[in-house]
Amino acid sequence: MKIIYWSGTGNTEKMAELIKNGIVEAGKNAEVTSVSDVNVDELLKDEILVLGCSAMGDEVLEESEFDPFIDEISSKVSGKKVALFGSYGWGDGQWMRDFEERMIGYGCSIIDTPLIIQNEPDGNEQECLDFGKKIALA
Repeated sequence: MKIIYWSGTGNTEKMAELIKNGIVEAGKNAEVTSVSDVNVDELLKDEILVLGCSAMGDEVLEESEFDPFIDEISSKVSGKKVALFGSYGWGDGQWMRDFEERMIGYGCSIIDTPLIIQNEPDGNEQECLDFGKKIALA
């Protein structure tokens, strides 16, 4: 299983690593990959997609790499199970609600409630690990 993320400050990357650890603790394999290094054809072989992006600007997905990546896979993900996560510094999580709606619109089923953490995941490590375990059991 691949965890694809974009991180500006490192917070979403830390979340990705913790989620991976939770998946591994639950007995599954996971690999963390930056969106800039993703092989879309390989990614789409997986039944479950784990996608993470921090909130940018006025609570939107990062626009130079992550949003175009989501556009690229949009017509190829129908029927996939998707887990979403990310960090934010302000706002109330609107970017993640929009991201979730978008993926549902592409025909995906969402695993659990998307995980959002304000700023660094320090103090929320267990939440990330538990999210990974839920993904592994999906």
